[in-house]
Amino acid sequence: MRPPYPVEIVPLLPEFLQRRRAKMTYQLRRIEELGLDRPTYFWVLNLSYRGEAGATTAEGDLESPYSTIRERWRPMAAAARGAGLVEEKDGRWHLTAKGRDLARRQHDAAREHYATLAPLPPHELTRLAGLLDRAFAATARAPEPSRRIHTPWALAYRDGEPAPGSFAQLDAAIFGLWQVRDDCHMSAWRATGIAGPDLEVLTRVWRGEAKDESGLFDKLPHQAPADFLASLERLRREGRVARDALRATADGTRFRQGIEDETDRLFFTPWPDDVGREGPWIHEALGRVNASLT
Repeated sequence: MRPPYPVEIVPLLPEFLQRRRAKMTYQLRRIEELGLDRPTYFWVLNLSYRGEAGATTAEGDLESPYSTIRERWRPMAAAARGAGLVEEKDGRWHLTAKGRDLARRQHDAAREHYATLAPLPPHELTRLAGLLDRAFAATARAPEPSRRIHTPWALAYRDGEPAPGSFAQLDAAIFGLWQVRDDCHMSAWRATGIAGPDLEVLTRVWRGEAKDESGLFDKLPHQAPADFLASLERLRREGRVARDALRATADGTRFRQGIEDETDRLFFTPWPDDVGREGPWIHEALGRVNASLT
């Protein structure tokens, strides 16, 4: 599709992913049975999306490209290994048979939960799921971005094709689109030469998420204090963040908006034209879905 892109859909994607299992209790029981904490349990589930290749310490995989504190995932890996759910082989982390069984049971429980949800009339759910699934299929096979880390996770997450018109199909499509957008975003900012931690600081300043440096640092638990201050100083020296206040300069705003525009181009260009034309309806319908999940 061509601009203007239906960018208003984008914030609804993570909102859906945050809410879709809000009323699901299966994982709470399993966490208690296994004696794990919530982060470790979901670390194991996320590892299941890596497939047979497993996970590595590469940026964008186990390591966040926006973090300056390395190996924050190690305590979760240690707890999961202690529970017999994961193992490390040749620098890659894999699920054990017990871990694969956990992931399978969680997957099946989620599908059962989704079958109880009716956020839209059946014909509208079928339409919405079908449109977004077509968008995902197109973006997943697009030539850009050429480097992808997260898109393959979406294919593993699907674990076969969910029933057409089902909530499970909608879930798989939206999860997939969000993984693709991650790859598009990383491609967009890496092309500018900015470092990931610097981008994280600039983004939060650009969005006006904090009034002062202390408030901004509180939003970045994955950055060490010295690294955070160094990032902020670089951005000020480069003229992207003002020195007299915590705000993006005109140059910083143009720079950060340029990354967003390139992310949108990579993400939306592969969408089929007829899906793109349905953007306003997709936005309205997905908004209703999200509202029903609270």
